[in-house]
Amino acid sequence: MPAGITTARGQADAARFAVYRNNVHVGLTKALAQRFPVTEQLVGAAFFTAMARLYAQDNKPASPRIIDYGDDFPAFIAAFEPAAELAYLADVASLEAAWTRAYHAADAGLLDLSVLAAVAPDALPNLRLAAHPSAALIRSPHPVGSIWGAHQSATVPPMEAWDAETVLVVRPDMHVNVHIIPAQDGIFAQALFGGAPLGEAAEAAFAHEPAFDFGAALVGLHALGAFAGIHQGDVP
Repeated sequence: MPAGITTARGQADAARFAVYRNNVHVGLTKALAQRFPVTEQLVGAAFFTAMARLYAQDNKPASPRIIDYGDDFPAFIAAFEPAAELAYLADVASLEAAWTRAYHAADAGLLDLSVLAAVAPDALPNLRLAAHPSAALIRSPHPVGSIWGAHQSATVPPMEAWDAETVLVVRPDMHVNVHIIPAQDGIFAQALFGGAPLGEAAEAAFAHEPAFDFGAALVGLHALGAFAGIHQGDVP
C-alpha cells in the first residue's frame, strides 16, 4: 500500500486497497477494449484482457481525459512477446488509436483548391500545406485497412489478399473515414504532414514510384479531406 493511506480508523487495510486497485485496473482494461474493439476481436476477449491488464499495471492515465488513454498501447503490443505471431496486430491497433484521435480532433475547414490554382507555377514547389487536425497515416506491410474494414460487419469475410496498405484516417465532417490509398500517395502525404513543401514531398513520392501522378495525388488527398489549408507564411 502507498504510505499514509488509511481507513477512517487510522489503520492500513491492504485488502480494501486491493479492491480499489483491482477496480482501477478493470476500468482501464474496459477503456482499452472500447478504444480497440477490432484488436480485441482479433485475439479474443480473454487474451486481450490479460494483455490490457499488463499494460495498465505500468501505464496509468497521464490525463483525466480517459479518451486519451492507450495512445502508446500499439507500441506495447508490438513488443508483447505472446502476440509476436500476429505481426499485424500493432498496426491495426495504431489505426484504431488514430480513429479515436480523429473522432475527438478539432473541427477545421478544408483547403480551398482555388487558392492553390491562384499560386504562380514557380512558387508552387515551395508551398507547404497544413494537415487537417484529424488526419493521420498508417503505413503497414500488412493489409490493416482491409482487416479493420472486414471487422466493421457482424460477419467477418475472409481476406482475399494479403498486401501492404497505406491508410488515411480523417474526419473532414461529422464522421471518421478510413481510406486505403496508394503507397506513393501515402509517402507524398506523410512528407506534407511533416511540413515538407510540395516539391520536396513530390520528389519523395517519385523516388518510390516513378509513375507517381502529382496532380492526381494532390486532388485525391484534398477530396478525402486531408488538408486544412496553406501555411500562412507561404501564401504568395
